[in-house]
Amino acid sequence: MASINIERILCPVDFSEFSVGAYRYASSLAQQYGAKLFVQHVVELWRYPYASFVATADVYSQFCQRLLTEGEEELRNFLKSHDQNGIYPECVIRVGMAADCILSLADEQTTSLIVMGTHGRRGFDRLMLGSVTEKVLRNAHCPVLAVRTPSRNFIASATAQDAIKLRRILFCTDFSDYSNRALDYALSLVAEYNCELTLVHILEDIPKPTRMKQTIAKANEDLDKLIPAQAKKATELRRQ
Repeated sequence: MASINIERILCPVDFSEFSVGAYRYASSLAQQYGAKLFVQHVVELWRYPYASFVATADVYSQFCQRLLTEGEEELRNFLKSHDQNGIYPECVIRVGMAADCILSLADEQTTSLIVMGTHGRRGFDRLMLGSVTEKVLRNAHCPVLAVRTPSRNFIASATAQDAIKLRRILFCTDFSDYSNRALDYALSLVAEYNCELTLVHILEDIPKPTRMKQTIAKANEDLDKLIPAQAKKATELRRQ
């Protein structure tokens, strides 16, 4: 198993409830791995198209600077309101398209992991731009943890101010090289949080009834081979 070293985590926020959930996960991971946490907010000027038509260049420049200042203040207030056990992230404000700015910062900082919400935007904005998270998932050079909702039943946290502690990890595999790379992260998380790991493999080509038991037995055998002996001793495993 490859050693996973998460040193830098990027968490983009747009101040929605989904950003709150993502930030809690990012803070927990930063604490567990001793990683540096970057929290980024992107000011998207396309949301204010009228400004360029009704103002001179100087006024428009002042308008943009005001947006940056307000964004930075809102970001700092966001962090104060959602303090997570002494985590002190670095704040980053950028101007541009959200996905492009996120990917750019991730490359600049050689980010080990991006943690972000999945549905910060709704309605017309999402139809026009598509999913920012989807664009980041498709183009990031590092793993991306997409947090769908602020809380789930696989975490052991009672309130919004408690640090998230993962309890169960679901690892799905088709036994490809990509799956093996993902397994390294799953095992790393299991070791850090001392949580349960469930292994899943889907039989897409359903075998004949006479070979069903044999095929399932072979899949379970292949799943067992994925986990190092040392990890088996320290981890509660389930196979599906």
